[in-house]
Amino acid sequence: MAGLSTLILLLCAAKDVVPSSSHWKPTWPSYRVPVILPQSTLNLDKPQFDAEAKLEVVSPCGPACHKSSPLPTYEEVKNYLSYETLYANGSLTETEVGIYILSNSGDGSQGKTRTKRQIYGYDSRFSIFGKDFLLNYPFSTSVKLSTGCTGTLVAEKHVLTAAHCIHDGKSYVKGAQKLRVGFLKPKLKDGSKGANITNSAMPEKMKFQWIRVKRTHVPKGWIKGNANDIGMDYDYALLELKKPHKRKFMKIGVSPPARHLPGGRIHFSGYDNDRPGNLVYRFCDVKDETYDLLYQQCDAQPGASGSGVYVRMWKRQNHKWERKIIGIFSGHQWVDMNGTPQDFNVAVRITPLKYAQICYWIKGNYLDCREG
Repeated sequence: MAGLSTLILLLCAAKDVVPSSSHWKPTWPSYRVPVILPQSTLNLDKPQFDAEAKLEVVSPCGPACHKSSPLPTYEEVKNYLSYETLYANGSLTETEVGIYILSNSGDGSQGKTRTKRQIYGYDSRFSIFGKDFLLNYPFSTSVKLSTGCTGTLVAEKHVLTAAHCIHDGKSYVKGAQKLRVGFLKPKLKDGSKGANITNSAMPEKMKFQWIRVKRTHVPKGWIKGNANDIGMDYDYALLELKKPHKRKFMKIGVSPPARHLPGGRIHFSGYDNDRPGNLVYRFCDVKDETYDLLYQQCDAQPGASGSGVYVRMWKRQNHKWERKIIGIFSGHQWVDMNGTPQDFNVAVRITPLKYAQICYWIKGNYLDCREG
């Protein structure tokens, strides 16, 4: 019973915000973030790397289905937030975690087979061309995974992406052991064909420069839950690169309620498969939400999954506007809405618990992860 009370406190932490005195600026709220610390680590057998990479996840469980799901127990949440770590040499570990609240803190199941367009009416995506845009923030934070998905730079050596890009829920995908992250860079002009064409005549051609991944963290909520509805709630993974990427990155933040987002909108950029080699940007309104998921109809295609979903809000402490990643684009859902099928694209929200976990993976120190 004590565990359940603690869990309720953890879930309610998302609502314990400091109200903004600014009535005209969408302002980042302050959250009480719990602490997640590793308790024990076990060595596991080397994985087979025999799964096919999935570029999208499909689930028939929509907002009503998720909202009616029973509240997980404290032990279940600890199990979901425990994680596996895959290393570049193929070794694998499993880490059990503990969840703590510090006092005096200041502040898929298989659905019906049908065509998934993921484009709603007029295609509202924008392809980003030219190094003046692609190499500048925030577009420069979007990177491509060698398994075909998208990721976002969230620290000097870390990339946030979707778990299904690495692991299908049962096994690691082919290529996960030798996973690489691609950074768009302009091709060097060497006097070859096309060198005399001016920049105004056609966009400058770009190429990917690749960096190997040192290790990958995947939450057990995805590994254990992909065969049921809870799996999509934990469709996120963190990659640590072998060397710093030397680009500006975008910080993660706890996802505010949809009604507090500027214009009720979210933004993300990804490498959609139907536009090979292009970075594609889009924004759209959030249609519905659960504690763990954002439902929207942003136009997207396979390949965009793993993109960091972000918003720009006023950071009161720093007196400036700041973009933060508040979710990870996961995939597509067909939902039965009163007997009528309706489709959504879905993003996994960064909740206070997920923020604490991802931040600890990045920092290795919970003291640097107290403010979401």
